[in-house]
Amino acid sequence: MTKAAACEVDDNFAALWADRPRLPKSARLPINRCNLPAAILGGLTFQRHPAPLLLDGVAELHADLFPLLDALAEPGERAGRFADYMTVHFRLEALEEAGLSVSAVAADAPKKRLKLRGRADYLRMVRGWAFDPDSQEGAVLKAWVESRFGLLTRFHGALLDNRAEDAYGRFLESCSRGLYNTNALEAQLDLLYTYCQYELRRQGPDANHLTLYRGFNRLSDDQVLVKLDRRRWIVLLNNLSSFSARRERAEEFGDHLMRVAVPAAKLFFYNRLLPGMLKGEEEYVVIGGIYEVERLA
Repeated sequence: MTKAAACEVDDNFAALWADRPRLPKSARLPINRCNLPAAILGGLTFQRHPAPLLLDGVAELHADLFPLLDALAEPGERAGRFADYMTVHFRLEALEEAGLSVSAVAADAPKKRLKLRGRADYLRMVRGWAFDPDSQEGAVLKAWVESRFGLLTRFHGALLDNRAEDAYGRFLESCSRGLYNTNALEAQLDLLYTYCQYELRRQGPDANHLTLYRGFNRLSDDQVLVKLDRRRWIVLLNNLSSFSARRERAEEFGDHLMRVAVPAAKLFFYNRLLPGMLKGEEEYVVIGGIYEVERLA
């Protein structure tokens, strides 16, 4: 092979892989609690060819729930049964039975405050996220994604690219405050994700992707990995982000707009999953990683 031919092969090979950047080590953990490592589930290939994501032990621990849901034809009935199961299994209305002690309260920590901490359940977390993704509840959800899927939080009120800076310390502090004295809160989120995936599967085998929209003002240089052309970009999203099923709604949240084919396996929850319990109809909370997106505006 001539040198010119070899160079042409190298150029073709580079072009073939130019749109397949790998998830940076700075964006992932080496271990998680999922059936696929972060390097795979957070990559571009997963967006194009998704597979089910299973959290360790959740289906086995709650094996009695899903046969009950199978017997119900209406989504609203299943949502009600799911909420009842969460209340009973995690003793959400009987926190003392779950070990919450209001008798051993320090003088500077009133009993009322302790009870309110104990009521920080899965619904409060997702409602807090809807109000402000950079809230304490948002920090808890992002930390949960880190633990379960191995995708590191890249933004929470500020860029978290340097773990030695104060912003990362504030993020950890917010996570700790949000989890302190709660009742198996991360296990509640495990089951919420698993129930979301169950409902999506019941919508049919063709529901592998959803077309969703996200408004934004700007993307940092480390978020835009490749510009395939003027409209098609490959970007690295935060480990948890909000999207909308309605373009008009997404346009309210930024000067620019992206459209994304999101794998159903990467939906943490959506508001219609629990009708009557969450406000809004079109918000979808998406687990991050690398995505090919279409910039519309």
